[in-house]
Amino acid sequence: MPFIDKLTQFINDYYIDPVLHDSGYNIVNTITWAILLGICIFGVVKLLKRLNVQIDNRLTAAIVPFVLAGSSLRVIEDTGVIGPPASYLFITPNIYFVVFAITVFFLVLSKWAVTLKGSGDYRKIFAGCGLVWFIVNLMILFHLEDMVLPWVPVFVIGTSSLILYFIKILLDRVGLDLLKSKINLAILWVHLMDASSTIAGIDFLGYYEKHVVPAYLIDLTGTAFVMYPLKLSIFIPVLYILDNHFDEDEESKTLKTFLKLVIIVLGLSPACRNTIRMAFGV
Repeated sequence: MPFIDKLTQFINDYYIDPVLHDSGYNIVNTITWAILLGICIFGVVKLLKRLNVQIDNRLTAAIVPFVLAGSSLRVIEDTGVIGPPASYLFITPNIYFVVFAITVFFLVLSKWAVTLKGSGDYRKIFAGCGLVWFIVNLMILFHLEDMVLPWVPVFVIGTSSLILYFIKILLDRVGLDLLKSKINLAILWVHLMDASSTIAGIDFLGYYEKHVVPAYLIDLTGTAFVMYPLKLSIFIPVLYILDNHFDEDEESKTLKTFLKLVIIVLGLSPACRNTIRMAFGV
């Protein structure tokens, strides 16, 4: 087989087919998307600086509604109401680029509105736009489907909150002040919600895991409860490293804040998508 045919087959097998068939991740595209994410992080930081947007916790809070909107948009695609080829735009990783473009549009629009008015906080306008988008998506979902499993969001939020509470007590008692920061609490909380949603889907409702490492560990242990130690073993050390080794200068602090924002997005997006999807029985 000629080299070009082999290359085409490789791209189809590892990149295109997983999107066309929404079959999830494999080791090749997982590594690729991770590298691409790393490159995009530095690009987005430069873009925000060019837009004169301060990267801080207030920006993180303002972006959360857009994460919820993006997650609910993904569930709308899950219902099948959007057919191909348009549906390909709303499958991971493409949907991240779509939501990012919309988010940047509303960010620029919000800053322009405040400049035009001469006063105000563009973050509030920006967050409001994301909240309206999220509400519209929920209205569409309620029109398309019935909420058949309302216990799912209760389970996801309740279990993750309870575990976070005990972890905070434990860390405080051993003298580790890692979770005294609200943003660190939020990071651990959303990733525990992601773990809880995975448990609800796989152990209780018969869904399957699409990510490579979690899928391997779930197959190895026979339960999705392995997601709790997996999340904690990753993100507690990550938070410790960020808080103790990214304070050298203002640029390092800015990068730390943005990395925490990215970590929140990577946890909250699947947690919300999974929870909303299961609640509507999609």
